[in-house]
Amino acid sequence: MSRNRQRTSGFTLVELLVVIAIIGVLVGLLLPAVQAAREAARRMSCSNNFKQIGIGLHNYHAAFKQIPTQQSGPALIGSWEFANDVNVNNMKNSFLVGLLPFVEQQGLWERISNPDNQGANGAPPTPNPFPAYGPSHDTDPNAGGTTGGGGRNYVPWLTEIPMFRCPSDPGSGLPAQGRTNYGANMGDAIHRLNAGTVTGPYYTYVDNNGRMQDARASCRGFFVARTESKFRDIIDGLSNTIAAGEIVTDIGDRDIRTNAALFTDLNGATPDLGSWKNQVNLERPRFWSDGVAPNPAVPDLCGQGNWTDRYGRGYMWAAGGCYHSGIQTIRPPNSACTLWSSNASSWHAGYREGVCPPGSRHQGGAHVMMGDGAVVFMTDSVDTGELDSGTVPVRRGNVAPQPVPGSKSPYGLWGALGTRASRETIEEQLNQ
Repeated sequence: MSRNRQRTSGFTLVELLVVIAIIGVLVGLLLPAVQAAREAARRMSCSNNFKQIGIGLHNYHAAFKQIPTQQSGPALIGSWEFANDVNVNNMKNSFLVGLLPFVEQQGLWERISNPDNQGANGAPPTPNPFPAYGPSHDTDPNAGGTTGGGGRNYVPWLTEIPMFRCPSDPGSGLPAQGRTNYGANMGDAIHRLNAGTVTGPYYTYVDNNGRMQDARASCRGFFVARTESKFRDIIDGLSNTIAAGEIVTDIGDRDIRTNAALFTDLNGATPDLGSWKNQVNLERPRFWSDGVAPNPAVPDLCGQGNWTDRYGRGYMWAAGGCYHSGIQTIRPPNSACTLWSSNASSWHAGYREGVCPPGSRHQGGAHVMMGDGAVVFMTDSVDTGELDSGTVPVRRGNVAPQPVPGSKSPYGLWGALGTRASRETIEEQLNQ
């Protein structure tokens, strides 16, 4: 007697394992593609932000017949040129402040350009309201005999503007004020980088100890600190001159791009441009070695950790110091940021001279915006000429190679793109 055996349909254990393995392989192949697509979208969004800033820059020039000034605002007459004060800005606002009405931030601009009586803590400052164009950015709430009147309690300086942020940059929150990922191009020199042509201690427009002459030789970028400039000053051509560059904001991880190493300036001679290479972690060259940065010698004025914590790169979008909202075309994108000081226990990133390259969280380079508004992705491998040759003298008061206005930049294509009137010929095709 025969029996009909019924076989139930289903997967064997081996078949199930094979299916799971195939799914795992597919997911492994898909996830990197998804991540790459997300980064491509963030990079495009970053480029669009920069283009909007470029449009605002041109609209500003159309309205005022000049570009917005890097380090502008009311001056504190009779004081040191970098003095902080809660009652006056003291010519420290970045070019981004002036751009606000031209990048859909009219409300914020009106609050800045008029006296303001509302602090971030919800209370009015006493005895005086915040001044028009704001107090000095790096002032604590109770500085200068005030209550709540410092720049670190001033709402506009603490406001983070989405257009000034790169979507790929994760930095947020304290100890920063409002962050920025876009900075003004200050050129290929170091001396009087943050002072410009204004001289101290009395802000008199005369040549004080040759400082204005030094500034005319040194300040070679699209923007010149505390100096009015026009498109006509860009003799090399707007399409051949970098107007601004992308920067990385600090997230407290000792990144060489975002937390500057402080070198001591001895006898008026700054260290060699390559001296920073001896201070990096050899196993992780994107980070400083232990004890290098930030400078551990200075306690916080408020007793809140290390004082230098407040001086991360890109921490103050409204402050005009190069470290806060500027770049230079000396070292290539994503290389080390270094500052120099007269002594090891002194630190103030807002006015220290040094080298502040652009950088980004994008792979392989950073965006730069040309004077004509075009946005270009500049790679880390851009030609920097004699930067690593050891033949470039870098002494206080020197534009490399010599303090001569209009001299050719020693930093190859990168330096040539950063100078506005050096007559270099740009033969390379810039990728956009």
